[in-house]
This record gives sequence, structure tokens and C-alpha cells, in this order.
Amino acid sequence: MKKSTKATEVKERIIDVTIALIQTSNGNAAEITTRDIAEKAGVGNGLINYHFQTKENLIAICVQRIIGQVVDGFKPNVGHMQNPQERMTYTASQVFEFLFANPAISRISILGDLSDQSDESNTVKSQKSICDVLGDSMSQADKNLFSFVLVTAIQAAFLANQHGGAMIGYLMDTAESRKTFIVKLVNMLLNGVNTESPAEVSKTYE
Repeated sequence: MKKSTKATEVKERIIDVTIALIQTSNGNAAEITTRDIAEKAGVGNGLINYHFQTKENLIAICVQRIIGQVVDGFKPNVGHMQNPQERMTYTASQVFEFLFANPAISRISILGDLSDQSDESNTVKSQKSICDVLGDSMSQADKNLFSFVLVTAIQAAFLANQHGGAMIGYLMDTAESRKTFIVKLVNMLLNGVNTESPAEVSKTYE
């Protein structure tokens, strides 16, 4: 076996073991030690440092894979919903609830995407999923902007809630309160804060 192939296999084994430990710890990566990882993977601590430099880097890679698999498999059941706002409210609520159900790994994934953005990031994949749900209800440019603003707002609200959420104006302690926030957010993005048309609004600032 070539040295590079063996190194890749060891690296992947470390990742697989770490993912398993993250899942069994309910996403609380702080509870996982490099000793735990090394013992489960059958390697020395030195190999973990060699391949990933720090435990934090390894955890971040594993979390992105976990979330990535969830995002790739995310297929909201909205085919029976004719109203775009209804479809989007349901989809956004599903995304929001996942974040709150998996707070530790969700936070790592979001912050990781913010610091290392790419077209293959979980955030961008989520935005593409939103675009798909919108269908032909608006132009591609508008769908791109809508999905960017919606996903960014959802992520920011989740992160802010981790620190009290004073600026949000909505309680996020129950599924019902989170649904209320999503309903308001989607409605604002699709219909505006007031009844004025975009052209009328722009004239007031000329």
C-alpha cells in the first residue's frame, strides 16, 4: 500500500470515529477529547495533530460533513402546497427547528461557513434548497437574493438567541414562538413591511 493511500485511510478513520463520537455526545463536541478519538481510531495523538493540527479543526471538518449530509438529503414535503409563501414558511421552519434541535453542531457549522465561504458550503447549499422551493414564483436573481437574506436572517437569529436574543424581539423558547418568527420573517420578505410598492418606497428616499 502506498504511503499516501495509507495516510488518507488513517485520516478518514479519524474523521469517521470523531463523527461517531459527536453523534453519541448529542453534538456536544466539548466533551470529546483527543484521547477518546485516538483510542477509538487506534492511532496516537501525534497523528491527529499531524493531520488536523488541532482538535477544533478536526471537529469543524466532521461537523461540516454531518450537516452537509443533512442538507444534501433535505427534501421538504411541499409538493401539495400551491402557495409560495406557505411552502417557504414550512421549509424555513424546518431549517430553523433543525438548528435549535442541534445547537452545538449548528453553531460550529454556521461559524465555519462564515470564516471559510465557498460554493460548496452548507450555507450556500441551504440557499440553493430555498431557491428550489420557490420554483418559478420569481426570477432567478430575486430567488438568489431572497434565499440569501432568509438563510442569513435564520442563522443570525439562531446565533443571537444563543446569547439572549435581545435584539430579535421574539422569544425562541418554544417551537410555536419560533414558528411565529418565521411566519413574520417570510411574510416581510415576500410582501414587505407595509403595503407600499417598491417604487413608492424608493421615491420617499429620493
